[in-house]
Amino acid sequence: MNEHDAGADAGRSFLSAAALRSLSARDFARLGAEDVAYVRPVIMNGAQAFAIHAADGTPIGAAPSAQLAAAAIRQHEMEPALVH
Repeated sequence: MNEHDAGADAGRSFLSAAALRSLSARDFARLGAEDVAYVRPVIMNGAQAFAIHAADGTPIGAAPSAQLAAAAIRQHEMEPALVH
């Protein structure tokens, strides 16, 4: 655990297993949408870059490295997830 993890659960509510099973497919897909952003390797202007997308697929930025993309995501109080 690091200092970033220490307050990770503060202010978040958790659903029980029964509540998760009762979610519609659409609601399940939205679960955590405001808390997660995805990093995907791409080629931009002939160079490798890392695109940042909201959980719903909306492009929200790019960075020259996966580490910088993850840092940018964390600065916005979200968690990064790598898509490859």
